[in-house]
Amino acid sequence: MHLFAQHPTVQLNNNVTESGGMALLIFVGIFVAIFFIFSDEIKTVKERDPAASSALEVLLFYPGLHALVFYRISHKLWSWKVPILPRWLSQTARFFTGIEIHPGAQIGKSFFIDHGMGVVIGETAIVGDNVLLYQGVTLGGTGKETGKRHPTLGNQVVVGAGAKILGNITIGDNAYIGANAVVIKNVPPNSTVVGIPGRITKQEGRKIDMELDHMHVSDPVMENISRLLGRIKTLEAKTGCEAPKGESDVDFTI
Repeated sequence: MHLFAQHPTVQLNNNVTESGGMALLIFVGIFVAIFFIFSDEIKTVKERDPAASSALEVLLFYPGLHALVFYRISHKLWSWKVPILPRWLSQTARFFTGIEIHPGAQIGKSFFIDHGMGVVIGETAIVGDNVLLYQGVTLGGTGKETGKRHPTLGNQVVVGAGAKILGNITIGDNAYIGANAVVIKNVPPNSTVVGIPGRITKQEGRKIDMELDHMHVSDPVMENISRLLGRIKTLEAKTGCEAPKGESDVDFTI
């Protein structure tokens, strides 16, 4: 019997191999489960990000999806009133992804955070379906008040990089929040907000986020200045007043 006994080193190697195989099997199982459970989110990423070439790439390399997986788990635990663990999971997700989503927040379907670094979503924030956030976005509060103190975003909302939406306000469906805007008032549906503080521009009731064309967002400040300049030119023509010497209409072109 002794002649056929395995050497301790061989037994150890066999145990390590079995443990490694089991760990790989568990990893693959989790991977497949995430793929099916978050299929809508993966599809959304592929539709909205031209750099996403495959579902596998999205699963492996998109921190927005990883943060969302952590959030879904922590939110469920939060709804079950499990102590400590939900916040620990959210902080773990923040450590690995740079995205902080409070487990108490309510987030709808097909949610996408592009790039993601620096995104913060507060405890009482409510986010609708098919919402897109870019890096540096904050859905935050404005003080130490309790109760509902974070914004509510409707469906099909796009929030540009660095934008801050603060307080218990509502952003209507199909709204577009421009990059670095600071929004502290309600925004009606089908509108664009730009500037600090945020100013609202209607977009003729049309949904504008499908092409994600950040280069052609209306600027209400410049539009108002252009209208004022037009009225000044009309007054000059009626009164016969001429522009000061050395100035021309080109100097006032926007």
